[in-house]
Amino acid sequence: MDIKGMLVHMHSGLRWVVLLLLIYAIINAARSISSGKYLKKDKMVNLFTMISLHVQLLIGLILYFISPKVTFFEGWMKDSMTRFFAMEHIVLMVIAIAIITIGRSRAEKKLEGTRNKHRAILITYTIGLILILASIPWPFGRWASFGAGLG
Repeated sequence: MDIKGMLVHMHSGLRWVVLLLLIYAIINAARSISSGKYLKKDKMVNLFTMISLHVQLLIGLILYFISPKVTFFEGWMKDSMTRFFAMEHIVLMVIAIAIITIGRSRAEKKLEGTRNKHRAILITYTIGLILILASIPWPFGRWASFGAGLG
């Protein structure tokens, strides 16, 4: 397997880790809002979720520049697969990761009170999750005939 194939497999597999961490962080924040505590465990869950998102973004950016699915040619916006991989996927993912990163940063540094910290995580991580779910090329969705991933 070549390096591109390895990166595609990593990007596709890490997707599940990222989604599980995001869901866990959201559930953790929802459960902890009324606890009155923002524990080290909460900080670590939020941090590992954000780190996994950034690793996924870096792998995705590498694939963006080496994938044959990302091409720009005359009329590329009319081709739904090319438009998705060249623009929609990356733009929505970057926006989602930025929202999550800003939310975590606010919760850690700017917000007072544990309830506000958990609420910021809950809101921003949920918005990020929705954007991510909307921009994944699911193998059972409209990209089934093209195969999943950016290979």
